[in-house]
Amino acid sequence: MAKRDYYEVLGVEKKASADDIKRAYRRLAIKYHPDKNPGDKEAEAKFKECAEAYEVLSDTTKRQQYDQYGHEGLRGQGMHDFSRMNVEDIFSMFGFDDFFGGLFGGGRRRSGRRAGPSRGYDLETSVELTLNEIAQGAEKKIEFTRQDRCGQCSGSGAAKGSKPSRCNVCGGSGQVAKGGGFFQMVSACPQCKGSGQVITKPCTKCKGSGHVPRKRSVTIKVPAGVHEGQGIRVAGEGEPGQHGGPNGDLYCYVRIKAHEFLERDGNNLIAVVPITFTQATLGTTIDVPSLDGTKQLKIPRGTHYGSLFRIRGQGLPDIRSGRTGDQLVQVTIETPTNLNEKQEELLREFAETENTNVSPKAQGFFEKLKQHFGSH
Repeated sequence: MAKRDYYEVLGVEKKASADDIKRAYRRLAIKYHPDKNPGDKEAEAKFKECAEAYEVLSDTTKRQQYDQYGHEGLRGQGMHDFSRMNVEDIFSMFGFDDFFGGLFGGGRRRSGRRAGPSRGYDLETSVELTLNEIAQGAEKKIEFTRQDRCGQCSGSGAAKGSKPSRCNVCGGSGQVAKGGGFFQMVSACPQCKGSGQVITKPCTKCKGSGHVPRKRSVTIKVPAGVHEGQGIRVAGEGEPGQHGGPNGDLYCYVRIKAHEFLERDGNNLIAVVPITFTQATLGTTIDVPSLDGTKQLKIPRGTHYGSLFRIRGQGLPDIRSGRTGDQLVQVTIETPTNLNEKQEELLREFAETENTNVSPKAQGFFEKLKQHFGSH
């Protein structure tokens, strides 16, 4: 399924400011939040679609790539796989724990599990395959960028020789209570984002974030017969976890490169081949394109426009059973447009045998001109 335009997803114009984009995302995240729409899978899908759009449009570099090249420009950028994230992880990634935690109680749930190790975020990218690679299976080298632990501070975010200190806003609990009396709303601490610690001396390399962008390359094995949109999981190649947690995974989604002559239909391949009307009428043998060169196909006498022929075993393998599909050849009949005099004469003679009315032979311009003025 083709992805929608990210500006359309958030309902903003292409010239929208960063603040406009943030406001639009917050509004839609509230509208489609799973807690507000319990059991509504469509609302959950839209919620995660909005998060994907915001990840790109809130990042200056990714937004420039997207504006110039569209979704293609984001290949290899290590996009997060929001379909596998939970709500709290999404809010934490964008730094919205406090805002959304207060609205939906996410801050309380989140702070309770931040103290221990947590798994890193999954990433997604894409791989382009030719039909030949799909037919045989392939090994492909994938390059992408992910946020790795900073080597200088080992992911702590603190400068060498220093340590994070206890947050003076929440007292190290990671959460704050708002309101008084009987009703109180607990949410993640806005200063420490629920960690209970603040960095007073940030690392000079990662500026206190604890991670830096790093290019990665992995080689994946693509099984024969994969389909457009199928994902190949590469375990442990996602982003590092928090507090010593394991890495997430990388999901590489298949895209099929257009073939010059062939189109895929399930495990079958389709080729549309033109023939002349004389070949269709009298029959012939023609060469048709296939994945391994050309194949000969016999065209019987009296073939009609759009007739379909089957070459068995020349399709793609089924990813589960391994059984190979067929190649279907559809013929179209071309009408000649530049006949010489002899060809036109023969066709007129043929038309007479069919007792068929055809347009009279066109007169030359000067001949008609002479007749016109000669009659005056």
